[in-house]
Amino acid sequence: MRNTLETRLGIFFAIALVAAAVVLEMAGSFDAFRKGRIISARFSNVLELKRGDPVKMAGKQIGRVDRIEFADDKVLVRMKITEDTAVVRTTSKATVRFSGLLGQNYVAIGFGTPDGAPVTSGAELVTLEQPDVGEILAKIEGVAGGVQKLTDNLSDINLEELLVPFSDFLQGAGPDISTVLSNTAAITGQIRTGEGTVGRLIYEDSLYNSALATVTNLNSTATDIQGTIAEARAVVADIGDGKGTLGKLVRDEALYSETTEAMTNLKEIMQKINRGEGSVGQLVNDPSLIDNATLTLRKVDKATETLEDQGPLTVLGILINPLF
Repeated sequence: MRNTLETRLGIFFAIALVAAAVVLEMAGSFDAFRKGRIISARFSNVLELKRGDPVKMAGKQIGRVDRIEFADDKVLVRMKITEDTAVVRTTSKATVRFSGLLGQNYVAIGFGTPDGAPVTSGAELVTLEQPDVGEILAKIEGVAGGVQKLTDNLSDINLEELLVPFSDFLQGAGPDISTVLSNTAAITGQIRTGEGTVGRLIYEDSLYNSALATVTNLNSTATDIQGTIAEARAVVADIGDGKGTLGKLVRDEALYSETTEAMTNLKEIMQKINRGEGSVGQLVNDPSLIDNATLTLRKVDKATETLEDQGPLTVLGILINPLF
């Protein structure tokens, strides 16, 4: 093939065409000619997301960002889903993510829950906000500044000034500390061998058995108390249902009526007695009856004194004389 101007121009245009196709493919311009579903999502911050950035599901690209615009204090991101096998559901959530600190931003869409229905073109997804890298770096920088201040303050402290008083304290309190440690070792040794109150509490089986018996008795007592309470509840329930003597007394209206009538009659009788009506009322309220009774008792008393003064035969004659 001859190296003519026409040949060189043809090769140049072919290379330029291939390069343009590669650039357009990388930029996603060919997606404009593909069919797909248009879905959207609203974000508070898109983190420098651009038109043409990929839309991925589980790490696989399923479309590209078609348009970015403001809407109601939010940023509305419209996405074109060109992957027919990608099932985006109403429960799927969209998130703006980035591939590394210096990587490309993209929109990640989750699978959602199985109860969600597949979305159609024009649907809007729920979003999850991703923290801004700048804010994270600012917080890290603030923490680093605080650590730097702490290290600067520590570097200004003379360690010798802190260690000398502490060493003097240890030297002065050394014997006391040794005594405390020795006593502690002796106490722990006694506990380990089962001596003393604490050691016996830990190692003697009799105390354990006594405690176990006490707990068993308490459980039995609690069971008895529960049984008594259950019986009391049953008795109260029977009384409420009108069963038994107490239940009938509480619930039987006939007994209540009879008791009320008896109390009324007793009240009337007491009132009659107080007014002096009837035999009992006259006995209680008539003074003459009391006087007659007193006079009769006096006569009987005198008669018995007369009989005592006479002999037995005279008394027998007095008793027999009326017979003849």
